[in-house]
Amino acid sequence: MRRELGTSYILCVLGFVGVAGIHRFYLGKPITGLLWFFTGGLFAVGTIFDLITLPGQVAHSNRGALAGGYR
Repeated sequence: MRRELGTSYILCVLGFVGVAGIHRFYLGKPITGLLWFFTGGLFAVGTIFDLITLPGQVAHSNRGALAGGYR
């Protein structure tokens, strides 16, 4: 399944209103998704970091989907 950057940004911004980590589940990273969820996006620092690095994370996720592997 191809991930979209716009959708990822929307889900990431939800981290600032109390639903942190949903974007990580969307990108296929359930372990860090749970970590972000239970710590409020690593106390918002992780969410801010993700906003900056999200294009690369989406590209990495899409490369893994194209190869047929789970990353």
